[in-house]
Amino acid sequence: MVNFDYQTPTRLIFGKEVVAEKLQRVMAQFGKRVLLTYGGGSIKRSGLYQQVKDLLADKQIFELPGIEPNPKFNPSVLDGVRICKEQHIDVILAVGGGSVLDCTKAIAGAACSDADPWDVVTMKVPTLKAIPIVDIITLAATGSEYDSGGVISRTESNDKLAYFSKHVFPAVSFIDPTYTFTLPVKQTLAGVADCINHIMEQYFCGEHIMMNDAFMEGAIKSLMKNVRTVLEHPDDYEARAEIFYATTLGCNGIYSLGNSESGWPMHAIEHALSGHYDITHGEGLAIVTPRWMNHILHHTEGELHGQVVERLLSFGRHVFGVDSPEEAIQAIHHFYQEVGIPMTLREVGIDGSRIDEMAHHVAVNEGLDQAWVPLHEEDIAAILRNCL
Repeated sequence: MVNFDYQTPTRLIFGKEVVAEKLQRVMAQFGKRVLLTYGGGSIKRSGLYQQVKDLLADKQIFELPGIEPNPKFNPSVLDGVRICKEQHIDVILAVGGGSVLDCTKAIAGAACSDADPWDVVTMKVPTLKAIPIVDIITLAATGSEYDSGGVISRTESNDKLAYFSKHVFPAVSFIDPTYTFTLPVKQTLAGVADCINHIMEQYFCGEHIMMNDAFMEGAIKSLMKNVRTVLEHPDDYEARAEIFYATTLGCNGIYSLGNSESGWPMHAIEHALSGHYDITHGEGLAIVTPRWMNHILHHTEGELHGQVVERLLSFGRHVFGVDSPEEAIQAIHHFYQEVGIPMTLREVGIDGSRIDEMAHHVAVNEGLDQAWVPLHEEDIAAILRNCL
């Protein structure tokens, strides 16, 4: 069992009507000048935007709307940093999905530095403090509401990079599963695929313990069962709540305390896809996942090959009830296909013309030669070609 040093300072407030019940009291501790960050029009159509404005009528609110999926450094992060500095913001309230919160984390850290914001986001300059963050998360997917990082895209260089700092843990996260009742099916499915992959990135590693295996296998089975339920009954509260619980824990490390690192190779490869083509992150992960599994099964040798076979067998037996590595790979592919997720790159508008470029980008920027199963540029290119 690997040593660990773990702390999660975020307060989770989970359940129906928690925003109406507790937002005013929570926000009272952070000051008067609030930056409200959000994405498109969904929070206005749902009434959540007006509810927040009414609850915070005693605050001076500044707004940063229009944060996109795969949140952009330019303009969103830069605009947010500018507002925070010019308006002396006390607290940032992020309302929306994980992309809004990821962007907010970058703003909160970069706004407390005199350095170039990109140097903060790329962690060339350390984040020494950040503006406090409160969030109302409306999409079960990224787990950003309970972790210390986010992913930011820089369109002009096709970069999609992770930013981490202990200073950008949200202070408080509000999670009301009823906000997910009206989500488009595409977003529900992509969020579940994102979380399943978060768990798989932690499951497929060298050193691991039985308790974590059971925790992660159970979470994946819960996600698969409950997403099938909400496809038939979108307003099933118990199913939506269990999905949200699983996704909230996805990236804060609790699923894998004591395990060794994996390198998160599937995320690294997908970041090139959504960095170059701006596709939906969860869909990209679903496409990459079985192809990565197949590649490591057939392109490893010796002791490492034995570890790969053991992990695939364990995953297949305990999640799907199958008894071979090949069946485990087929089972996860079939599940995604069955629920309606596109399972080839061509289905999401990507051809083979930039595969070598993307493979080079991943190899240079993601360090996958140090992952649990090392991947070099030619491996990454082969995985991407098999996704076509």
